[in-house]
Amino acid sequence: MVQMIAKALLAGAIIATIAEIGKRAPTMGALVASLPLVSVLGMIFLWHARPDAEAMAAHAQATFWYVIPSLPMFLLIPALLRQGVGFWPALVLGCVLTIGLYLGMVHWGTRWGLKL
Repeated sequence: MVQMIAKALLAGAIIATIAEIGKRAPTMGALVASLPLVSVLGMIFLWHARPDAEAMAAHAQATFWYVIPSLPMFLLIPALLRQGVGFWPALVLGCVLTIGLYLGMVHWGTRWGLKL
């Protein structure tokens, strides 16, 4: 339980740091947010809990394929905001798009032989 709380505090600290950087320098905040910090930390925690090379390889590969459907959200949201759509509706539409693309990746990815 202590490890889980420590992990949650670390994740919260990363998010808070990115938000603070973003307030001062939006582009730098975006750069830090785009770093695969969560993925790297997740792999470290997973390796610590279960040092299995094949499981780690599968995890890293699946992470790659799941990043791809999340990328269009980062094009849709700014496009909507620039057209005058409010932040919350733009965010919701971006999330809906991402969920749809994730579902498509799960459906089609397994048919294409991807190990997800």
